[in-house]
Amino acid sequence: MNYIIITYVAYLFISIVLTIWVARTLFRNGKIFLVDIFHGNRELADSVNNLLLVGFYLVNIGYAVYILTETDQISSARLLLEVLSRKVGFITLLLGGMHFFNLFIFFKLRKRAQEENTHQLRTLAH
Repeated sequence: MNYIIITYVAYLFISIVLTIWVARTLFRNGKIFLVDIFHGNRELADSVNNLLLVGFYLVNIGYAVYILTETDQISSARLLLEVLSRKVGFITLLLGGMHFFNLFIFFKLRKRAQEENTHQLRTLAH
């Protein structure tokens, strides 16, 4: 088996495992924010959380597969590790970016939900 095939298999394995781990972490911990955002409506929060999970998988695994191709010749174990580290590093940065984007969206939505609650309480008080 040549180095390019080993690189592809290792890259896909690492990328997919890393994507699944991050997605499950976001899924598990993001549910609390979604329940709060949707004012305790757990069914809606679960539905949105599942949709976010599927979208996360599609974007990240799709992009990992899209950038699989390596045009440089990999003729040694050293080059294999360099190419693999570059590719995995990029996917890791992409996952980190997606994570922070999700957090940004969650916090924006949560802030809006809290403002709506405050507005409703003020309206009821008057």
